[in-house]
Amino acid sequence: MAEKPLRLLACGDVEGKFDVLFNRVRAVQKKSGNFDLLLCVGNFFGSTPDAEWEEYKTGIKKAPIQTYVLGANNQETVKYFQDTDGCELAENITYLGRKGVFTGSSGLQIVYLSGTESLNEPVPGYSFGPKDVSSLRTMLCSTSQFKGVDILLTSPWPKYVGNFGNSSGEVDTKKCGSALVSSLAIGLKPRYHFAALEKTYYERLPYRNHIVLQENAQHATRFIALANVGNSEKKKYLYAFSIVPMKRMDAAELVKQPPDVTENPYRKSVKEASTGKQIPAPEEESACQFFFDLNERQGRKRSSTGRDSKSPHPKQPRKPPQPPGPCWFCLASPEVEKHLVVNIGTHCYLALAKGGLSDDHVLILPIGHYQSVVELSAEVVEEVEKYKATLRRFFKSRGKRCILFERNYKSHHLQLQVIPVPLSRCATDDIKDAFITQAQEQQIELLEIPEHSDIKQIAQPGAAYFYVELDTGEKLFHRIKKNFPLQFGREVLASEAILNIPDKSDWRQCQISKEEEETLARRFRKDFEPFDFTLDD
Repeated sequence: MAEKPLRLLACGDVEGKFDVLFNRVRAVQKKSGNFDLLLCVGNFFGSTPDAEWEEYKTGIKKAPIQTYVLGANNQETVKYFQDTDGCELAENITYLGRKGVFTGSSGLQIVYLSGTESLNEPVPGYSFGPKDVSSLRTMLCSTSQFKGVDILLTSPWPKYVGNFGNSSGEVDTKKCGSALVSSLAIGLKPRYHFAALEKTYYERLPYRNHIVLQENAQHATRFIALANVGNSEKKKYLYAFSIVPMKRMDAAELVKQPPDVTENPYRKSVKEASTGKQIPAPEEESACQFFFDLNERQGRKRSSTGRDSKSPHPKQPRKPPQPPGPCWFCLASPEVEKHLVVNIGTHCYLALAKGGLSDDHVLILPIGHYQSVVELSAEVVEEVEKYKATLRRFFKSRGKRCILFERNYKSHHLQLQVIPVPLSRCATDDIKDAFITQAQEQQIELLEIPEHSDIKQIAQPGAAYFYVELDTGEKLFHRIKKNFPLQFGREVLASEAILNIPDKSDWRQCQISKEEEETLARRFRKDFEPFDFTLDD
């Protein structure tokens, strides 16, 4: 027997016109039957006198339906929302809260984010910032069973929502809206996403949440922006729809694609915004560090000295700093165990890890003395990226995916660990879940940062940190403030959930003879040779 759908109403900016809204709701219910919920996005309160609201607040008047609203979008209306965790404002009218998840008895899952975007710290009471969005994503997306949510409620439109879609009218979605909301939408995969504030109605064509021919089919998302209540242009401000909670739907039914479905509007823009079109990081840490660069300034990139990068006098490569004493990893140092070196580039080299988790566990190391990725010069970064891409191709050809991590804590020379994991062992999501789960168990805050993002935007030189890079390009980052388990990265990868070799979590327990190391190094050099980009020069 098919599940009975819930009948819901969504509404745009009420702006204090409570009678207009609720009279309209009564008329709709009289004509079409009762609805289960009314969801209000945008400005619920306006600049009008409070006399009308007082009638609802004191019980003289009553909302005809259970109504859920988002919080303030400006300083003027903060006074109405005293409890940031949500509360009842009047009979049948409930403030959801600053951010969170509302799950009904039916299993319907509604994620809400109140306010407008702010990149300032501290975030004003009527706004949300990158940390709010990051915590929502982490809370919901950190399990491999996560498929998406039923409904997402935000006041601002998501930036770029018009990409690949039907016209959004006078609203330029490349300039208007919130890029943080876009990042939230791409992570949460809502079936319905409602927003307001632009005083217009826009129902975008549904868009995909998967890449065709590369990923399994997933449900589509419908984005609907609603106009302000009682607007003189008669633009639609009340939207009726029926929905069966995804938890109660047949999987095949859930992923059926509408005939007019489009590509995901955010995916390309998120990647573009987090790659080459960035302005160099300012002295202070960027407030949008965990997502992508939201700075809209255009123009040529400028060097850290402030000079134009297209200067006719190219900057000479910076000499790496010299180690304060003997270093086990500077290639020119007599302390280096050179029999472990398996490939040498111009600025970096590859070496087998001593006491590796596997026979092909390698390190990417700078030839000169650099403590961390954050401190690398541009030319070294370029070659590190080249090695990473080459190793991904190499391990993929051998039926493996590679996981990278760096621990800039109690170490003097950058060691970028590259550990291959057989594709048959587990999926990337399982590896991600394992890192997040073990981090939570040890009270380590792992934050997700975007693919192609630059660690230099997040951590200053000298700052202690740990980060993991998955084969998909996703990164997890932890800023080390006090203590950190030195073997954390190895412990997670050696765990039963991934490589299932827990006895190898400490490298000192995995050491082999020099002769065995030499044999493994010779084998790796031979296998890696067809992929060796240094031979092309």
